[in-house]
Amino acid sequence: MSFGQNIQFLRKMRNKMTQEELAEKLGVSRQTVSKWELDVMYPEMDKVIELCKLFSCSMDEIIRDNLNLCDDAYSDIRMEYVEPFRYVRHVVISTEPEDDAISRVKKWAEDLNIQNPEIIGWDFPLLSQEQINVYHMHGYVAALILPDHVTLTLENTEVIKQEKQKYIVITIKNPMEAPFRLIPNAYKVLMTHMHVNGVNHKEDKKFISCFEKEYVIDKIPYMDVYIAVEDKES
Repeated sequence: MSFGQNIQFLRKMRNKMTQEELAEKLGVSRQTVSKWELDVMYPEMDKVIELCKLFSCSMDEIIRDNLNLCDDAYSDIRMEYVEPFRYVRHVVISTEPEDDAISRVKKWAEDLNIQNPEIIGWDFPLLSQEQINVYHMHGYVAALILPDHVTLTLENTEVIKQEKQKYIVITIKNPMEAPFRLIPNAYKVLMTHMHVNGVNHKEDKKFISCFEKEYVIDKIPYMDVYIAVEDKES
């Protein structure tokens, strides 16, 4: 990743800032910004420092790192309010917990006669270092969203209520084509967007901090990745 491509990426992450807008903030011409992004010329050190301040990044990040983790698999980033909902969850801790956790909640959906169940999932963070480092385990939570008309009849299962919450969201197309690259990078893209735009992550027991939701449209699989953010309007 070149210095110019990093500038272009950060500019687009900053609410799709145009070259003209960036040029005005830095006191240079649009043509100068264009030449930076094409790596035809490089800014003076004082302008590099201004760029770092503007985009809340370090000089190492903007010069050396590959900041552009997006590709055609990702949608535009958006903000969404998730309305309150009820869910039941199942936690599995093993070397490959995802399939087991999801299979369990799918069975719950069958038992409750829920058609087209909405299932979400997220990593379970409460593991010991021995589980992680020695046994190479990780935890995963799968949750079944309960429709309003459904009365829970499952034994030893707690219904949890999620409060209304604002999330930043990105959609991945065909996520399982390269899950170990596409899914972690989706989180990185969201966190970069939050950092550049001064959006803060929010954690609270009243809602899920971050989660993933898979679905299919016209036989094409998609995954939405959600991260809870502070709502400055509330």
